[in-house]
Amino acid sequence: MKLKLADKILTANERIAEGNRKFFDERGIFVINLISSPGAGKTTLLETTIKALGSEVKLGVIEGDIMGTDDAERIDRLGVPVVQINTGGACHLDAGMISDVLGELPLDTTRLLFIENVGNLVCPAEFKLGEDVKVAILSLTEGHDKPLKYPIIFQESKALLISKVDLKPFLDVDVEKIKRDARSLNPSIEIFEISSKTGEGIGQWVQWIKTLIS
Repeated sequence: MKLKLADKILTANERIAEGNRKFFDERGIFVINLISSPGAGKTTLLETTIKALGSEVKLGVIEGDIMGTDDAERIDRLGVPVVQINTGGACHLDAGMISDVLGELPLDTTRLLFIENVGNLVCPAEFKLGEDVKVAILSLTEGHDKPLKYPIIFQESKALLISKVDLKPFLDVDVEKIKRDARSLNPSIEIFEISSKTGEGIGQWVQWIKTLIS
């Protein structure tokens, strides 16, 4: 019974996600769904990415959290259109939540839309939102065992950002194992080692985005 209910939920979500995808395609909007555990640095990465892109690309942001508006306020201070979704307890965004807020952003002039999902490596991986790509962020502080523990997100993601690499000298973490395990699950995954603090790898990440939307 529970399996049937889960299948119905996912099927209904995919139907709405297809509608979102059509909406974005008609307006030429490229959508990146950012997924990570809490504290991996999604919002800081977004701030750094927005600054690196400058005025080259008109973009918008949808912020997903269980409660609070802190992350949306940080993006708003950069002068970027942003809307907050609070799930009230749900561990992920779903396609219906995205559909409900599309009218709150100036999407007729938007070329790139970031969706910062709720901090979780499990649930967000299974729910399509209408995005073009999922991007996983894994902080070095989380250890090197996560790809094999949480395989779906690494299988579903177009890219993996290994964040906080400025902490590498202070951590007993095998970065090469993270890369090997991620590629064993998804041979075509792009991997970037980044630090929003030092700027390491941000140029390559931003260039990859530009290539996707060109």
